[in-house]
Amino acid sequence: MTRTLRAVIFDVDGVLVDSPHEQAWREALAGFADPAGFTTAFYQAHVAGKPRLEGARATLERLGGPGAAASAALYADRKQAAIERLIAEGDFAAFPDAVRLALGLERTGMRRVLASSSKNADAMLARVDLPDGRQLLSLFDADVSGRDLPRGKPDPALFLLAADTAGAEPAQCVVVEDAPAGIAAAVAGGMAALGIARLGDAAGLSAAGADLVVTSLDDLDVAALAVGILRAHPPAGPHTA
Repeated sequence: MTRTLRAVIFDVDGVLVDSPHEQAWREALAGFADPAGFTTAFYQAHVAGKPRLEGARATLERLGGPGAAASAALYADRKQAAIERLIAEGDFAAFPDAVRLALGLERTGMRRVLASSSKNADAMLARVDLPDGRQLLSLFDADVSGRDLPRGKPDPALFLLAADTAGAEPAQCVVVEDAPAGIAAAVAGGMAALGIARLGDAAGLSAAGADLVVTSLDDLDVAALAVGILRAHPPAGPHTA
């Protein structure tokens, strides 16, 4: 695909940071349902990318049995306490390929905006130091994460807010997401969608409408992106003697 691109919008959990959100959800589930059912595949399909209360409700509706969804707010609060503790303990790390991508985009001058459903995104990125002494958070021009909006992903409201904050039209934006709900939100907002399949879930991201799916953000051709082309690096040719 080719279009004028001015901004790259990043989800955080699973894209920039190997965050402890999944662990926090699983820890908090004890007493509401059997945590054994809360697998990584379940998290990606039903929770990842959604606002906290929606994720809690989706979990309890599927794992908690009849009437369990009525406890969604309590479960969400318990999850929030768990994630705050895990962040304070530094129990997470940035993905090196994501850091390299953010640095590469900084050099192109394209706008970079954070747009996670989580209210904890900036707290995590502020704790990640770059080799030059800056915080990872400093690589982004704006952060609309955790905003209270009427609907969460797959509704495009958060990404549309990110585009407006970047001073770009939706069609001038690329969204980087690891969850099908986030890809669907980007598509619904009229934006290009780049899926990062870190968990062998490329098929789900493609099915949600991703324009390109990669297994490492190092595979993205940043130079091409800067001139409006969303593509992976072309495969290397055969070696010659």
